[in-house]
Amino acid sequence: MTDSDTLRRAMVVVAHPDDAEFGCSGTVARWSSEGVEVVYVLCTDGSKGSSDPAMTSERLTAIRRREQENAARVLGVKHVVFLDYPDGYLEPTLELRRDIAREIRRHRPQVVICQSPLRTLATGRGAAHPDHMAAGEATLSAVFPSARDRLSFPELLEEGLEPHNVDEVYIAASGDADHWIDISATIDTAIEALRQHVSQVGPHNEQLGVRMREWRQHIGRPQGMQYAEAFKRLVYY
Repeated sequence: MTDSDTLRRAMVVVAHPDDAEFGCSGTVARWSSEGVEVVYVLCTDGSKGSSDPAMTSERLTAIRRREQENAARVLGVKHVVFLDYPDGYLEPTLELRRDIAREIRRHRPQVVICQSPLRTLATGRGAAHPDHMAAGEATLSAVFPSARDRLSFPELLEEGLEPHNVDEVYIAASGDADHWIDISATIDTAIEALRQHVSQVGPHNEQLGVRMREWRQHIGRPQGMQYAEAFKRLVYY
């Protein structure tokens, strides 16, 4: 098992700005504090997540990109990649799979966190967002076999990107967790990172921290942890 003694590079692939902060920010903060280099890959441009009649997709894209970069700084994330597929229309296409495989080959993570490719109704409406499922399916397909296989997407070799084997994938919000990470020491950082997404959570959301703590406490207590995040863990080595 990859742990804090051997983990040096990790990647988080999600559909939208704020998905990582809602799903795994405590884990990211913990890994960063332990010297792990974490890279974010955002599949969409976040251009649809507003009910403001005066908002435009162009303005919202710029706002959410800035918010994501601010959240990444709070967490200690080293690099954020924006693939800029249109929000709300994401599909697990070969093009998306290739673009994720490109970043895996470029940054060579040992562990990848992604979203679930399954519509699991028990986990609530967020996990059933079609963009989330598309991002999860494309990421799992990029990890295995596309990032690994030399003859898949030969244009990546032409770009100088050699194949890479990911050791493990952690799937967030899967409804079938078998791996828990203690984030008791980083819950405050996780909440502060989520607060950066003002366009989504509001500028003065006093209940945000309360709900986040309750959520992570509900996950952690059965495992003997004050606060935790849960994942379905897949091992590839």
